[in-house]
Amino acid sequence: MARTWLSIRVELVSGHGADLWPRPGRILAAARTHSFAQLAEAIDRAFARWDLAHLHMFTLADETGVSPLDWWDGEAPDGHTAKLSRLQTGEQFAYVFDMGDDWAHLCTVGDKRIDPLEEFGETPGSPVPYWGWGSLPDQYGRRWDGDDGESPMPKRPARGLSDLPPILPWWGDRRQG
Repeated sequence: MARTWLSIRVELVSGHGADLWPRPGRILAAARTHSFAQLAEAIDRAFARWDLAHLHMFTLADETGVSPLDWWDGEAPDGHTAKLSRLQTGEQFAYVFDMGDDWAHLCTVGDKRIDPLEEFGETPGSPVPYWGWGSLPDQYGRRWDGDDGESPMPKRPARGLSDLPPILPWWGDRRQG
């Protein structure tokens, strides 16, 4: 197969009131026939988003907005039908997830196209990440299950992983049970 897929670098710039540095990022592969809605879903998966009930929008270099049509009464291109084929090599654009917490990403189309068969051994049906780096923040800033933003950090067990069941040899307290 020819090198026809786009390689799109996506860096998380800011969100939840903080600028991130160094910026965590992912590189995604996407066919030019994929839609912006499909790219949004892949970015959200790649950045470990679990509450997907939030508005999102792409802003292209010429300031054109691309989002699901029903959110903007048809004023912006429909993200479900607008294809990635409108992107050019080296072009930069933004993706914002959750218009309240403003998780803003800088997206850059790579200089070279890729062959999905070489990268993955198959041709995926939707955009997929194939490289990444950095620690991803929780979309609500939670540091542990039940974090309310005010409580102190739970204490770590005195002996490393002693609170875990001994399923793996280095977990748990073997002296118990």
